[in-house]
This record gives sequence, structure tokens and C-alpha cells, in this order.
Amino acid sequence: MDPLTDGVVTLVRWRQEDLDVLVRTVSGSLEHLGGWLGWATGGYGEADAKEFLRAQETGESRDYAIRGPGGVVVGGCGLMDRDPGREIGYWLAKEHTGRGYVTRAAALLVAESWREGATFVDIKHDERNERSGAVPRRLGFIHHGEELADPVAPECSGFTHVWRMTRPEWIG
Repeated sequence: MDPLTDGVVTLVRWRQEDLDVLVRTVSGSLEHLGGWLGWATGGYGEADAKEFLRAQETGESRDYAIRGPGGVVVGGCGLMDRDPGREIGYWLAKEHTGRGYVTRAAALLVAESWREGATFVDIKHDERNERSGAVPRRLGFIHHGEELADPVAPECSGFTHVWRMTRPEWIG
């Protein structure tokens, strides 16, 4: 698959060669990520990264490295099938927040979803994670509802907001 890019960020599928940069990027932001993401709670090491990358090779998951200016890995995002739609997830290393990288990455994944024929795209976030919730608002998603969820990380309330964008009719 070709990379997805808007000229500022580029999304490239994670590969085995990314092992060291993945471990370094996540482990350098564990305090920032661990509050919201269960997989980053309690540490993230080489074994975790190897398992994640194995899932990429088998097609179990469609996750991308978010590369910012100069090709630096600034975070990651994923596109999950929710037939007939998709769901987007994302994270950023702490030192790369506040620059619009996740919003740009999510916009690229929305466009990819429309190319694939999805009828909707969802973004979900814990009610306490206001920064994560700003992304769907910026992109024009509509608040679709709430869900109860098991808190997967210490900062999570167990109450999830669901945002949805429906495929525009003009796309066909």
C-alpha cells in the first residue's frame, strides 16, 4: 500500500524495521499515553512492539506510523473495520502534541475509508480525554452517542463519546 500523505504528515504501515523507533516513541511517552491507553499502562517494551508488529504482518490490524516533517515518527493511528463503516484510533508522543498531526492523520484515514466504500467513520474517546475529543469536532464529525466501557487505563472514566461522519452522497 502506498503511503497516505497531505504534505505535512505521512501515514505508513508499521513494519518490522520500525521496532526500535516504535519502542522508543511509545516508551518515551508512557506517562502521557498510559493514562488513556490500556496497552501503554504498565510499560511498553520490545516484546509488546514485536506482538504489535506481528499483527501488522498478518493483516489482523491496519495501523500506521504518523510521520511528521522530516519523516520523524510522531505517533500512530489505526483504521478498524466496523462493517459497513470504519473506526479511527490515534495516539501521539507527548513532544509532538498540539501541532495538528492527529487531525491531519484522521482526515487522511477518513478519505481512505471513503475510497474503500465505507458508509461511516467513527471516532471514540473517553469523556475525560478532551484533547482526543477535539479531533472529531475539528473534522466535522457529529456527536453520535455515548457508550459505557470498562475503564482500560487510569484516567478513563468508563464513559465513551462516539462521533460519526457519514459518507457524503456526492462521493457515490
